[in-house]
Amino acid sequence: VQLVESGGDLVQPGGSLRLSCVASGFTFSSYDMSWHRQVRGKERELVAAISSAGGTTNYADSVKGRFTISRDNAKNTVYLQMNNLKSEDTAVYYCYARRGARNELWGQGTQVTVSS
Repeated sequence: VQLVESGGDLVQPGGSLRLSCVASGFTFSSYDMSWHRQVRGKERELVAAISSAGGTTNYADSVKGRFTISRDNAKNTVYLQMNNLKSEDTAVYYCYARRGARNELWGQGTQVTVSS
């Protein structure tokens, strides 16, 4: 049972990245998925979330209009398309799966650095 993120990189301000999170070992299509990020010394924050069937999405105000969360249940994968990246988007990005109150799982994280 795991979530594996990829796609983190060093990118210049204004650039784009797409993060991927591949799930295995559980029924991916039954879980709501989300992306969170954390800067060292600060609390982890929600970036974007998507419902199990993909019909509902939510975004932090700081990323609305720039980031898009999506999922492909046939591939057990959730994505985060990040456009017009800013230096304040620099963080470790984590994938999170949740179903109900007890079933949850975190990925190991992928580093995104926005710098010129």
